[in-house]
Amino acid sequence: MLSPVLILIGLTVAISIYAWSKDELMNSWIMDPYRMARSGGQWYRLLTSGFLHADWAHLLFNMFAFYSFAPVVLGSLYGGYGQGVGLGLFLVLYLGGIILSDLPTYFRHRHDPGYRSLGASGGVSSVLFASILLMPVAPAGQGIIIFPIPVPIQPFLFGFLYLAYSYYMARRRADNVNHDAHFYGALFGVVLLLAFIPAAGPSFLQQISLFIQSKF
Repeated sequence: MLSPVLILIGLTVAISIYAWSKDELMNSWIMDPYRMARSGGQWYRLLTSGFLHADWAHLLFNMFAFYSFAPVVLGSLYGGYGQGVGLGLFLVLYLGGIILSDLPTYFRHRHDPGYRSLGASGGVSSVLFASILLMPVAPAGQGIIIFPIPVPIQPFLFGFLYLAYSYYMARRRADNVNHDAHFYGALFGVVLLLAFIPAAGPSFLQQISLFIQSKF
């Protein structure tokens, strides 16, 4: 049986590549707050924009991150709820992350006719931070690599830095990256996983406490 993670990756890759040569699809699916605010609808763009990407680098980065962290989350939800319900909750986490993370972007840019946004970053951030909540501490010599830092850092530390950076860059608006989607997608992932697996909260704190104690 093909993994749901691979199916989602396959769909995203196929749709993104197809949309690169089909301007009509790209324009009708991309996140366009100005057009949405004046159409009285087109809310589907909150979801469909998550299956579009700007280029190969954007697509591969998101899909590699999703592939790396999704199995931990999906496996935990399978273990707690069984495959049927667990898969449903995983889809709520990922697809809901895409949708919910774009809402602040919509309200911020609904009067900006030149703004567009696309990518699965909100959903990927949801899954990434859900995995950090489940496994905040990596074994010695392992962790998350942040280019250009040559050594891995602990997932929980990466999480705090990522949130701070995303919040700061979203306030600055100094580039074309939708940092709001990263930030709110991450928060959505944490909140939803705690709702699905409440024991993850105390376990998260205990793992970090033990890690800190081992260093002092």
